[in-house]
Amino acid sequence: MTSALRSPRVLQLTLALIKPDAVAHPLILEAIHQQILSHKFLIVRTRELLWKREDCRRFYREHEGRFFYQRLVEFMASGPIRAYILAHEDAVQLWRTLMGPTRVFQARHTAPDSIRGSFGLTDTRNTTHGSDCTVAASREIVAFFPDFSEQRWYEEEEPRLRLGPVQYSPEGGIHCATGPNPGQRQSPGCAR
Repeated sequence: MTSALRSPRVLQLTLALIKPDAVAHPLILEAIHQQILSHKFLIVRTRELLWKREDCRRFYREHEGRFFYQRLVEFMASGPIRAYILAHEDAVQLWRTLMGPTRVFQARHTAPDSIRGSFGLTDTRNTTHGSDCTVAASREIVAFFPDFSEQRWYEEEEPRLRLGPVQYSPEGGIHCATGPNPGQRQSPGCAR
């Protein structure tokens, strides 16, 4: 499916994680992926990985000493996760709204159609993670995509994705700019 985004506003990036509780269930994982696509996010990069405990501890160090910290670290290292870099005009806030409240009980009552309201099990096994601001998004993206250069992306890929046309590549799992721009680097996962 090809579409033209043609947004006058610069795209914003955010990190989206699908936690082990959802990755373990292919139908839930696919439903979340479809929600990402239906909410007009551009998928810039994606990967599945097993996270080591030390990586989890480092990522969640701001929560160290809180009652849920060790439980969260153990859970996040318990199985595969899927990481996305998502782009949208207001990617951080839109993804946070789509996820719903962190507390599953609250999500079920105030945002039942949200991802956490639909699929969350507990406050730890709440299906997803998302950056809470653009500064956190930049820091978190590097943790999961160390080879990704945000500066290069904004210089080379963002204008092409923003101005369109773009196409979702099921093979690569990302969106690709489809307009003629010879000599410009194509996103990894996009075929020429």
